[in-house]
Amino acid sequence: MKPHGGADPLVRAGPPGPAGAPDSRRYPQHPLIGVGALILNRDRILMAQRGKEPLKGWWSLPGGLVETGELLETAVLREVREETGLEIRAAGVVEIFERILRDARGAPEYHYVLIDYMCRVTGGELRAGDDVCAVEWTRRRDLPQLRITEGTLEVIEKAFTGRGQYKKDRG
Repeated sequence: MKPHGGADPLVRAGPPGPAGAPDSRRYPQHPLIGVGALILNRDRILMAQRGKEPLKGWWSLPGGLVETGELLETAVLREVREETGLEIRAAGVVEIFERILRDARGAPEYHYVLIDYMCRVTGGELRAGDDVCAVEWTRRRDLPQLRITEGTLEVIEKAFTGRGQYKKDRG
């Protein structure tokens, strides 16, 4: 597994965040499971600018935490709808990542296991929603200019290169 951004999970209470309120993602007892969506349109990919910590302001894939009792594919559909306004269909897993962000002492402050799906738009209207401050179709060649989470560019390249293996008629 490789490090990667993409999820903005919320699960359990941890130490207080900067404003004194608990940040439920920080210092988890167990890794948190998240999903991300690789949504391609010709030479573009849909990117989301993170609106919350960790990595607020950085660009990544739309996605988030899997809720207890929720299927992985259901989670990616829900997260994309909440963050982008789009309805999608998951076409298959592209990559599984592990993301561990350590604090100044070296303790794991954030720990995610992320499953990234190739997805196809089936409806909806693009708009920035829950947990993101912007969403946009970004040309493949422009990705290096974005402040992008570690590992994300590699999985995007893998998706562009392998896009033919994800059938349009998967149902």
